[in-house]
Amino acid sequence: MFAKKILSELYSWSKAIIFAIVLALIISVFIIQPFTVSGISMEPTLDGGNPMDQEQKGDRLIVFKTPYLLGKIPEYGDIVIIDSRVDRSRTIKDDILESPLITLLTNSPEEEIAWVKRVIGKPGDEIKIEDGQLYRNGEAVVEGYISAKMENDMEATVVPNDKIFVMGDNRNHSTDSRVIGPVPVENVLGKVVLRFYPFDKLELF
Repeated sequence: MFAKKILSELYSWSKAIIFAIVLALIISVFIIQPFTVSGISMEPTLDGGNPMDQEQKGDRLIVFKTPYLLGKIPEYGDIVIIDSRVDRSRTIKDDILESPLITLLTNSPEEEIAWVKRVIGKPGDEIKIEDGQLYRNGEAVVEGYISAKMENDMEATVVPNDKIFVMGDNRNHSTDSRVIGPVPVENVLGKVVLRFYPFDKLELF
């Protein structure tokens, strides 16, 4: 009788644990996901930490994923997480395998495929950089968030359908659409909605 009770308790606990794991997986794949900034491409808006000091990590962010999984086009100025592999199609399998829960359980090595950038252009926009000034559809874009004037110009390019043009705020030290080209909307993993660490820099976006 005692053994049966123990087995019943273990069964109940195992169901609760499995349910919690499945729920956490659903949330991280389809709703929200944490992200740690790496590198200097979004300074001064976001801090990527100190590459010489492993203890000094970058800003921690919360990313809202749902709208972009449904194909929503980001708005100008949104800070988004993208899959930088623009030459391949993403599937739901990618979202599942890249979930922090799955990488933790499988001890998978981290790949630097997810970049944090700012949305500059949407489908059909003409983007140009001339004399260090960004132009969108012929109009100068006021950007109070960039760290310094851009050193290199860029010939006019039109953003294709179902793609966006992204750039880092640290324009002279950012690999972005100027290098990899426009990013497919399906490669937008989510919008940054909150910086929750460091606590003294708590901020909604």
